[in-house]
Amino acid sequence: MSVLLGQPQTPEKDGGSLRFLYHTVPGRVVLKLLSARWLSKVCGAYLDSGMSKWLIKRFIKSYGIDMTQYESEDYGCFNDCFTRKIRRELRPIDQREDIFISPCDGYLTAYRIKDDTVLSVKQSTYSISRLIGSKEDAQRYDGGVCLVFRLCADNYHRYCFVDDCSLQEGRFIKGRLHTVRPIALEKYPVFTENCREVTFLETDNFGRAAQIEVGAMLVGKIKNHPISGRVKRGEEKGMFLYGGSTIVMLLEKDIISVDKSVFDASQNGMEYFVKQGQPVAEKMR
Repeated sequence: MSVLLGQPQTPEKDGGSLRFLYHTVPGRVVLKLLSARWLSKVCGAYLDSGMSKWLIKRFIKSYGIDMTQYESEDYGCFNDCFTRKIRRELRPIDQREDIFISPCDGYLTAYRIKDDTVLSVKQSTYSISRLIGSKEDAQRYDGGVCLVFRLCADNYHRYCFVDDCSLQEGRFIKGRLHTVRPIALEKYPVFTENCREVTFLETDNFGRAAQIEVGAMLVGKIKNHPISGRVKRGEEKGMFLYGGSTIVMLLEKDIISVDKSVFDASQNGMEYFVKQGQPVAEKMR
């Protein structure tokens, strides 16, 4: 059996403001300010406050979000709405042991790992050792697979564990906060420059996986729940506060089988939209 994901999509073209930031000298001066962690913290504090409630209706209307899909709540601030919980029946978790699921809603790309390097969109590269902050840990994933799930502002921003597993060590790596849009990936090794949270998972069915939540421009924070010990597939791991974000999954060699069409589409700058709990790959036989 091969997991098929439908038709890949070309990401929407980035607007003039992002082109200004990433393609002009004056823009890069402004970018240095916007990608600073302190500014993200200030913005996050405001979006956590009651003063931000006026933004909620504008946000819902701007993105055409169907709020009937979410648990009804009286949101006290903008981030309460941004991290809204979807109705459980709308995100069923595939429980088959040989199926690797998506940890979140987002746009999926897949890459092969070779010699500590991932060749990513627009032929940019980044190293696994820099991504997870350890050359020793990176060696486990040589010859393996890197799955990238890019979340947009209107996506569901809670994420889950991909399998029954034991949580191993975790680490937070400080950095800047670039956007995770393709325009930034063309110019910077975003995943190894942005703030990120790395968690190693000793899974029941897919070896020792690494799950990396990557913050993005004006994201208040990566909010992982204080969990230790054993967890279940589909159990909520955490959430991103305001902004687009990314989850990167690293799998060891000969663990999962990803359809070749996904690798090919990824190298051509195309993505597959997937939902949390949906099959994206299968266990290698």
